[in-house]
Amino acid sequence: MSYEQFYALREQPFSNTPDARFFFRVDQQADVLARLMHAVNTMKGLAVVVGDVGTGKTTLARCMLDQLDDAQYESALLVIIHSAISSEWLLRKIASQIGIAPVAEEKVAILTQIYQRLMELHEAGRKAVVLIDEANMLQQREILEELRGFLNLEVPGSKLITFILFGLPSLDEILALDAPLTQRVAVKCRLSSLSSEVTKAYIRHRLKVAGAGREIFSEAVLDQIAADSKGIPRLINTIADNVLLEGYLRKRDQLGVDLVKDVVRDLGLTG
Repeated sequence: MSYEQFYALREQPFSNTPDARFFFRVDQQADVLARLMHAVNTMKGLAVVVGDVGTGKTTLARCMLDQLDDAQYESALLVIIHSAISSEWLLRKIASQIGIAPVAEEKVAILTQIYQRLMELHEAGRKAVVLIDEANMLQQREILEELRGFLNLEVPGSKLITFILFGLPSLDEILALDAPLTQRVAVKCRLSSLSSEVTKAYIRHRLKVAGAGREIFSEAVLDQIAADSKGIPRLINTIADNVLLEGYLRKRDQLGVDLVKDVVRDLGLTG
């Protein structure tokens, strides 16, 4: 038996793997999405979203990607996994993601392919959008200069491509290495942690999506998770998931604040 079966859930409600079905729209996220969609629809060129670890940047990026209808947008999401990537790697990735195949070997040829493809999309009435998650990994000045070069590709009244960068607050310092690029940021948003009430609503939402037919967490337990997680979605998920697991292992139908405190201590989240 799993804790899902023990608590009569269809699935695990607190996985930290992004899943659009569990997306909980709060005022802050709705506001950020609206600003980003404005940047995309008016082809502003460059938008930036920053937030601390676990505040939901990746989930937001994937949610936005789901909103970009293929009929209107040529969109892609790139996730940067390390800081050693080259500008040529980024060029190749962008080229392949906007529908270029095969991608040329030489850098100049790749740039020509990208420009031609962007013009094709523009003439077809479609918008090119590239979302880059973990953009704080783009730490080489050459890459920043490459992005700035893309923003010079335009037609009267519009850029030919819009980039949306999602990253840690350190992204501000990285962009500052290229002042002309920083000046081209048309939309800037920050994600912060959730309030206590929103945290509790978030937990209830995820439990409901997972099939909960009753209130598994009491108000006191919800308050404790909200306090210990400090409203950071990733920590909310981690704590709540472990509370369910620990409750199952102890065969507790009713979950108490003591259980939350034990989990938080074991996870090393106290203090």
